[in-house]
Amino acid sequence: MEIVILITFGLLSLSMILIFIRLLMGPTLPDRVVALELLATVIVAITGTYAIFTDRSSFIDVAIVVALTAFLAAIGFARFLERGGPRDD
Repeated sequence: MEIVILITFGLLSLSMILIFIRLLMGPTLPDRVVALELLATVIVAITGTYAIFTDRSSFIDVAIVVALTAFLAAIGFARFLERGGPRDD
């Protein structure tokens, strides 16, 4: 079981590196927004895996809060992109 969790941490770490590359090199703003959303998803996965590894259920609460915050950020980014970016109202 411990080996599976360590492999999971390794794969999630590799995915975070690839996400950061997409975040830095993304040619458009929507690409970067998707990378940020995926980063939040990987952070939730890491937190959940760590909760299983340490056998502490309090980290599940942290994962839920991060997921809800990422969801609200996604709504904010979508609204920003739908309106066409910053305006001078």
